[in-house]
Parts: sequence; C-alpha cells; structure tokens
Amino acid sequence: MRNILSFFERKKAEKGRGKWMFARVEKQASATRFASFSPRREDGNVRNREMSNERSEANEVSARTPFWKSCATFIWEISKIIIIALVIVLPIRYFLFQPFIVRGASMEPNFHNGDYLIIDEFSYRFSNPERGEVIVFKNPKNLSQKFIKRIIGLPGETIQINEGKVIIFQDDEAQVLDESSYISEFTETPGGLTVSLAENEYFVLGDNRFASFDSRRWGELPRENIIGMVFFRAWPFSALAKVETPIYLNP
Repeated sequence: MRNILSFFERKKAEKGRGKWMFARVEKQASATRFASFSPRREDGNVRNREMSNERSEANEVSARTPFWKSCATFIWEISKIIIIALVIVLPIRYFLFQPFIVRGASMEPNFHNGDYLIIDEFSYRFSNPERGEVIVFKNPKNLSQKFIKRIIGLPGETIQINEGKVIIFQDDEAQVLDESSYISEFTETPGGLTVSLAENEYFVLGDNRFASFDSRRWGELPRENIIGMVFFRAWPFSALAKVETPIYLNP
C-alpha cells in the first residue's frame, strides 16, 4: 500500500514539474516575440522624431529669413533668366534675323498686307544681292521708312521699261526679262524709262506693278540701304514657307 501511494506521489510531482516547464518555455517565447517587435517600433518612433525635428528646423529657418530677402532672391532669379534670354536673343535680332510685317498691296499676289516675314541680314555680309530676290530696305527718300520690293536690275546694267516689258541691257545685248514665275505673263509694267545703274546700285519693283512705289518713281537703290533678304514667311500659317528666289531663263 505504501508503494502504491509513493507511485502516485511521484506521478503528481512529475506532472507539476511538466506544467512549470511548459509555462517557463511559453514565457521565454513571449519575451522573444516582444523583443523582435520592439526594435521595429522603436525605429519607427526614431524616424518620426527625426522628421518632426527636420520640419521644425525648416520652419525656424523660414521664420528667421526676412521677407525682403526672399523677395530679393526671387527678383535676382528672374533677372538672371531675363539676362540670359537677352544675351541669346539680341545678337540674333540685330545681326542675323529680324521680323518684318508687310504693309500695303505693292507685293501682291505673292505677299499680302499683314504677312509676317523673317529677314536674313547675315547673307549679304558675304555675298551680293541677286536678281529676283525679295529684299527689305530703307527708302532712299525717307530713311525712316522700310520697303519690300524685288530686285530687277543689278549694278552695271541698264534697265528699260517699254511697252509694258522690262528689258535688261548687258554688254550691249538686250533681253526681255521673263517674270512668269512670280507674276502673270499677262501683267504689264507701266511706265516708260531707261535707267543705267552705277556700281552698288539696284533697280527694284513691286510685284503689283500697278500699285507699287518703287524705282520707277524714286530712282536707283543704293546698296547701303538694303537691310536684308526675305528668308521665311511665318504668318499666316496657311502660307508658312521658305521664300525661294526665282530662276530666270534670261537674261
């Protein structure tokens, strides 16, 4: 009987030790899980504190910066943009190209009132104007006015207008100028005159021969009055194109 009681007491003791060991293992596992999550929460808290500190510092710097200084910085940045733009645009505007707006009907049907043209000022620094080129120049009778016309006669030539035709004399040979590529073949040139051109002098006419104030009225055009050649038509968009120089079969 004593042996039986001793057996049950040992079993009870072993069962108690098992529960104690299980509880201990469970406690250790819980501690391990808590330890694994704690650093992450701690890292998140650190980052939040750092971001909050950065915002606070930015607000403090902004509060310390005077309003006038912010305005001055803004104005300086805008000024730099304007200066850079002027450095790029001004040389192009005054030495290479410039705009010109057609006024009047003297160059119809090829150029109309309000056409926006780009003038090439650069090419004539290295080459001479050629027959057929459309140019912009200062009116010899009033230098404040700018005209647009087509070059008809070149230096050293004699130009004659007779019976509605333009005749070019070169080396004592006369040729009727064929202008059918830019005006109607039935268009006549009014007037009756003969003009001999000296060195650096040109004879110019408007394409609308009945409504043009040109060399028939005020005479020869000096080379120094020529601003440049019409290079491009930028407006209207429907007529957007490079302006081509006609090719004459004669002279």
